[in-house]
Amino acid sequence: MHTCINTPFLLPLLFFTFISPLSSSLPLQHHHSHFIKHTLSPTPPPHPYIEITRPLPFTTPSCTLPLFTHNFANTYNLPPVSVPYSPPPLNCSWTHVVLHFNASCKGEQYDRIAAVWLDGAEILRTSTAEPTDDGIFWTVEKDVTKYTSILVKENITLSVMLENIVNDVFTGVYHVSVTFVYYDVKNVTGIELGSNVDNPISMDVSELGSLDERPADLILPVSANGDNGFWFRIKSESGLYGQRVVIPRNAYKAVMEIYVSFHGNDEFWYSNPSDSYIEMNNLTTKRGHGAYREVLLKIDGILVGSFVPFPVVFTGGINPLFWEPVVSTGAFDLPSYDIDLTPFLEVLLDDKAHFLRLGVADSIPFWLVDGNLHLWVDDNCALPCEVQAQVLDYGTPKFNIEQSSSFRGLDGSFEVEMKRKSEVSGWVNSTSGNLTTIVSREVKFKNKIKFYLNGTEKRVRQNVKEETIVSVLSDTGITISRTTMKKIYPLSMTTKNLPSTENDTSLMLTDLDHEWREKKSIGGSSISLIIQQKCSGWMVVQDHDVLSGGATTEQTYSYRDEVGCYSRIVSAANGTLMNDTASSLCAASL
Repeated sequence: MHTCINTPFLLPLLFFTFISPLSSSLPLQHHHSHFIKHTLSPTPPPHPYIEITRPLPFTTPSCTLPLFTHNFANTYNLPPVSVPYSPPPLNCSWTHVVLHFNASCKGEQYDRIAAVWLDGAEILRTSTAEPTDDGIFWTVEKDVTKYTSILVKENITLSVMLENIVNDVFTGVYHVSVTFVYYDVKNVTGIELGSNVDNPISMDVSELGSLDERPADLILPVSANGDNGFWFRIKSESGLYGQRVVIPRNAYKAVMEIYVSFHGNDEFWYSNPSDSYIEMNNLTTKRGHGAYREVLLKIDGILVGSFVPFPVVFTGGINPLFWEPVVSTGAFDLPSYDIDLTPFLEVLLDDKAHFLRLGVADSIPFWLVDGNLHLWVDDNCALPCEVQAQVLDYGTPKFNIEQSSSFRGLDGSFEVEMKRKSEVSGWVNSTSGNLTTIVSREVKFKNKIKFYLNGTEKRVRQNVKEETIVSVLSDTGITISRTTMKKIYPLSMTTKNLPSTENDTSLMLTDLDHEWREKKSIGGSSISLIIQQKCSGWMVVQDHDVLSGGATTEQTYSYRDEVGCYSRIVSAANGTLMNDTASSLCAASL
């Protein structure tokens, strides 16, 4: 089995035709197929692929630093490719940095997961598009200013990992280059810029949730040693991986940033039925264990934060025709997730090593997870400087999960509903005063899977709602700041497997509707972002070959802040971009 110009093998086929998936030891997104194509026209030029975002506001760079160029061919089971990094010379004045990840490929190949680390800290999690015989290319631009404390370091290492296999069948080589572009921007849209995180124009899906107004003074990677990548490979719900860290005694704020992606038998975790359904029907697939997953963060074994990740669909996922040439939300720039640990600083400010552990509840092979501990330190206190801190109230974290299933043969339904609520508070005494930070989080997760018509039709409905409130109070109880972040990830997916008019073929019908909704409120100001994709497609499948197929994708992107708006509407059909309209005019409220 192999891929080619348009469509790989669809995941739901695993449930309907009971074909075993690939081994999860290889970071492939799923099984692929061959799309039969005949053409007499001249070879067209390589085709651009895009993930819909809004443009960065920076115009004229101070300098450009090409860092990395590599052809990823037979790189499976090899460590990341590394190159030296030092910041640009002193005559290049800069306040912001944008990472440019450029990639191209031609031939037949799987989609792959990839990442960029700087001094062991992940700064980009990305995946590849599936190539065509004519060739494709794409560019990821990401504002990485929040990693300034690493970007200013001399003589460190930049590492890129992309495991690939090239042979007589899989011919695609991924050509990758990484460039840093530096900008000297003192003020954009009236906001003083020490960081991208409160510059609303430059924020994307992975940045909108950041919780501080400027880059951290120190970033400590919570990652692996790099032999097999700097990410941890989590293969089971009992797998907890992490690193011991010692933080400086003058740290007054701490935020854990977590990168995560899901692969193998858990790539489509949100559509996995229960193990009992698989066992009772004697299915060979290992894509089970239900649909609940939650990423967990622990300090010395104590749970201090969790989240349900946005269900990013890779470019070979559900129906690969959906993602030509517009890829799914987050596929080229996977989001990271922040957990504010400031109320727990009392535990960490003792000059001792503490184990920060990452895990995934109910997971099966495999997840790739790592993190960066962002620390803000008090440089104004006299040495030896020690910030004092105390946990005031850990509250009584509430967690409830209910799961049910009802099926007869291959038809039935599976439901899971989870609620988690917590509030923790702690004070930190530094030269800025004695400030109390209160972090309240509530996560609601609901998933329902139904099989109809002897398992040939499958419907998935899922919704994730998360609200985080971070309040900072003075020692007299006056609220200094209050930040509210609300996220909603609704998803609806339907797949149908029908007999086709041709012998030994089947007709696969697929529909997908998923969204990223996010609103951040800071005092009286707010920032809103809504990204929605609606996809519909069909494929005629014979064994593992797609004989014909078609798909349409419609996407809307809407952003609003106190300064202005940005919207973009795109549509694609059968691999061609049909419409791409952008506007900076404010319409109705989001």
